[in-house]
Amino acid sequence: MAEDFKIYTKGGDKGETSLLGGTRVAKSHERVEAYGNLDELNSFIGLIRDHEIDSHYKEVLIRVQENLFVAEALIARDPDKQTRDLPSLSDDLILLLENEIDTMNDQLPPLSNFILPGGNVIVSYCHLARTVCRRAERSLIRLNQISPVENIIIRLINRLSDYLFVLARKTGQDAGATETAWIVKK
Repeated sequence: MAEDFKIYTKGGDKGETSLLGGTRVAKSHERVEAYGNLDELNSFIGLIRDHEIDSHYKEVLIRVQENLFVAEALIARDPDKQTRDLPSLSDDLILLLENEIDTMNDQLPPLSNFILPGGNVIVSYCHLARTVCRRAERSLIRLNQISPVENIIIRLINRLSDYLFVLARKTGQDAGATETAWIVKK
C-alpha cells in the first residue's frame, strides 16, 4: 500500500514555502502571490461553473480551469532550477476565448455606458472572478519585473478577464437580469 499523503507538512509554519524545484521562499514572495492569485481565480471560476448556466459555458470554464492549473505550475516553479517536465500553454485557449467573446457579443446589445456589477448572482460571481483575474494579471506583471513570466500566461489572463466580463453580460441576458448603466450625475 502506498504511503499516506499528508495535507500538512509543517514546512510552512515559519512563513516560507517551497517552489517547484525545492527552493524555499517567503510566502509573501511575488511568485507565491502570483500563483496564489491564479489559484483564487480558479476557485471563483469553479463557483461560476457550479451554478445553472449553459452547459457550453461550463465546458469552456473547465478548459479555462485546466489551463489555469498549468499556469499556476509554470509560475510556481523555480526558474533557476531544473524541474520535472511541466505541461505547456498554447494559443488555442486564447483563440477560443476570443471566439467565445465575439459570439456572445454578437448576441448582446452594444455598450454605451459602463455597467454596474450585479443584477443576478451569476453575473456578480462573473464580475468577482473578473476582478480577481485583473489582480492576478497585476501580480504577474510585478513578478515579470523581477523574473521573466512567459508572455502567453499574461496574454491568457488578460483575455480571460475580457471573457469573464462578456460572460457576465451574457449569463445576465440568459437569466433575464437587468443591466444597470453607470450614469455620471452632475
